[in-house]
Amino acid sequence: MGSLLFRLLPFLKWPAPTRATLTADLVAGLTVVLLVVPQSLAYAQLAGVPAVYGLYAAFIPSVVGALFGSSVWLSTGPVALTSLLTAASVVQLAHPGTEQFFASVTLLALLSGIFQVLMGVFKAGVLLNLLSRPVLSGFINAAAVVITLSQLPTLLGIHPVQTGSIVKDTFFLILNVPTLHPASTLLGLLSLGILLVLKRFVPKVPGVLVMVVIMTVVSAQLQFGQIGGQIVGDIPKGLPDLIWPVVDWHIALTLVPAAFVIALVSFMEAMSSCKVMAIKTRTGWDENQELIGQGLAKIVASFCHSMPVSGSFSRSALNLASGARTGYSSVFGGVCILLVLLFFTPLLYHLPKPALAAMIVMAVVNLIDFSSLKRAWAASRDDGLAALVTFGATLLLAPNIQLGILIGISFSLAAFIYRRMFPKISIFRLGESDDLIEKTAASPAHDDSKVMVLRFDAALIFANASFFEDAVRQIEREHPMLQRLIVLATGINLLDASAVDMLKELVVHLKENGIELVFVDAKQHFMDVARRTGLAQSIGDSRFYPSLQASLCVEK
Repeated sequence: MGSLLFRLLPFLKWPAPTRATLTADLVAGLTVVLLVVPQSLAYAQLAGVPAVYGLYAAFIPSVVGALFGSSVWLSTGPVALTSLLTAASVVQLAHPGTEQFFASVTLLALLSGIFQVLMGVFKAGVLLNLLSRPVLSGFINAAAVVITLSQLPTLLGIHPVQTGSIVKDTFFLILNVPTLHPASTLLGLLSLGILLVLKRFVPKVPGVLVMVVIMTVVSAQLQFGQIGGQIVGDIPKGLPDLIWPVVDWHIALTLVPAAFVIALVSFMEAMSSCKVMAIKTRTGWDENQELIGQGLAKIVASFCHSMPVSGSFSRSALNLASGARTGYSSVFGGVCILLVLLFFTPLLYHLPKPALAAMIVMAVVNLIDFSSLKRAWAASRDDGLAALVTFGATLLLAPNIQLGILIGISFSLAAFIYRRMFPKISIFRLGESDDLIEKTAASPAHDDSKVMVLRFDAALIFANASFFEDAVRQIEREHPMLQRLIVLATGINLLDASAVDMLKELVVHLKENGIELVFVDAKQHFMDVARRTGLAQSIGDSRFYPSLQASLCVEK
């Protein structure tokens, strides 16, 4: 009963608070809030929703994520990738700025949250393996480029041209550079400069907060909003209305693929943070419980006029570095956001949107790591191609970037299946000292070898059984004097019914042609299946050897 209660209410496992831990959590919560407030406004802009949606996302969802997750340091709220995916998924269904657009955003939060909760409840965290590192790397790099390009119109004060293609939009942006708004460009570049200088020379100073304060004062003094500049403007005071999301079943079905992608990508972000913090603190975490926590946070966001949320790597790292001891730091952070919503939103009125664009650009530039694509290619050609395909598809299909990652996942799965259908097979002949000489393209097509060796480096299953059989029959055709074929079975870690039937037929065929089929160093699983199915009897118990040398000694 106790374990079930802890499973349903994981925050009950938090240590009893003391004055010291509460003080540490309060300081950490305040520190994170100084970053999360401007980031929330910026990511709401990126998602195409009102600024207050960002504050709502940093309020109740952040507390729920901490209460029902497994990592006490994970900071939940709006993040760049999830915000971009949200805008990209909804823009095809509704025009930005309309009530239908906002309703679709909250519906997307609900759907993606349901996906995550279900995966956590049914312990389906293994589904995250569908999103390989090369695919995620290709997507993140392309998404960072797309985000940067999407913020340039706001940063420079150019009226954006939306054609449905990031390539065309960028081309039109270049053509419209002469029409930029000088004051917007000045404030945008100045914001970038402040962030760069503070990060370079005083990295411990909260650069985002300092920049926001400076640019808000400058904007107010210049009356930026009255000279054609874009400002945050009025942000409604008070708590969000808790309402049931409007569910349009036609739109909901259309959003299902996007919701699944957001569930995968946002949790990969959260998982990366949890892993890093678990290593640093030498503590554990439960990926399925974290799925439930992150899913509930998204569901709650949909009930309070907000957008999909996720675990933030930068804010989580700051939470840990600021000395947080328990999840109470996120609770204190939520209380601080509540105070901002109740009393301090007027202070954000003059905040210029070019400053928010600069903040977004600085945040996502850190995500660009083209060397990861190179590393993927160095590790495996398939991994490299998966990364490049994902990168290219995400760029070309932007703003529908969710299709890019689906293409990447499909490609990586297809490559995985292809590798299983056509695994590496090495063929050797014996040298004068019984050493193995691998047969290459330059080797003679036919020779008079009486003994040949085949090494099969994969599970022998239905998908590649015919491939194995074809390789054996080719050896038989190319070596008319063949008397013994030795199979190095070290790499065969799985044998299924299709492979067993194929081997039985192959043994009969080879015997009829005077060729003996033997196996060397077969794994225990192989032998167990062979004995249960009668394959060992068909081959002959005496034709299984512990080593290649043993099989050659018998030959002699």
